[in-house]
Amino acid sequence: MRILVTGGAGFIGSHLSQRLLGRGDEVVVLDNFNDYYDPAIKARNLGELGEPAGLTVVRGDIRDDALLAGLFDAHRFDCIVHLAARAGVRPSLVDPLLYEDVNGRGTLNLLEAARRHSITRFVFASSSSVYGNVKEIPFSEEAPVNRPVSPYAATKAAGELYGYNYFHLYGISFTALRFFTVYGPRQRPDMAIHKFTRLIDEGQPLPFYGDGTTERDYTYFSDIIDGVEAAVDRDLGYEIINLGESRTTSLTEMVGLIEVAVGKKAILDRQPMQPGDVTITCADVTKARSLLDYRPTTTVPDGIQRFVAWYRALQGGT
Repeated sequence: MRILVTGGAGFIGSHLSQRLLGRGDEVVVLDNFNDYYDPAIKARNLGELGEPAGLTVVRGDIRDDALLAGLFDAHRFDCIVHLAARAGVRPSLVDPLLYEDVNGRGTLNLLEAARRHSITRFVFASSSSVYGNVKEIPFSEEAPVNRPVSPYAATKAAGELYGYNYFHLYGISFTALRFFTVYGPRQRPDMAIHKFTRLIDEGQPLPFYGDGTTERDYTYFSDIIDGVEAAVDRDLGYEIINLGESRTTSLTEMVGLIEVAVGKKAILDRQPMQPGDVTITCADVTKARSLLDYRPTTTVPDGIQRFVAWYRALQGGT
């Protein structure tokens, strides 16, 4: 298959590109290497892929109509995996217009390109944040998602709706995968587990929001990649599917696991809950098991140990 992976130089995107290349697919990575975090990290991610046959890297923005037109003219894609997005719940409160522009218009641009070039398979990276403060646990794909609590979440819900438009009107198979707190090697430095590991290791105060009882469904990256790969290979029509571990870990428990793995105690800087945060996320993965044969295998304690080992290696083993 020839597959376009937007955001392919990022955390999840680089791992997915590596998986697809390893099985013999042709992969075109489209990434704008923006400054949300150090662009050198994305370059390092791609460097870990080596120089495999079948990989093309294009530096560009999903909002650039002319670039997309040229890209889609040059390559006949069998599938689009759309991971590119302006990330982060809290930053979206600061600049919601940017988030709408990148995540909303950017997604629509890609769907239009798919329509114009008769590409009939589209996999979209959605987010558990679309659930907001849904009360029924675990979160089912049938739960209403019309009350998002951040602009970021609203843009992801909008992407799912755009996808249904293009499935209904033009027959594009659209699978929206709602990721639940993905972590592991190559994780962005601003994400909680990476940030906590660094701060604990350096003996710096760790911002600790709320009383520690908030819970997240942390999912190891390789389990997520299994789910995305399965979605690439299936024509499901229009589907929304959770990808998570289906277990929760509290903030207090997570900090404790990192302390054990790092071998140091955290210095907690206790702060109030932040706007846009939710109290719990937990995925019902019944649908993923049925449609994608999804079977997550990495427990959070094991995943944290693996992440910290990667972090140590990145620091030169110190």
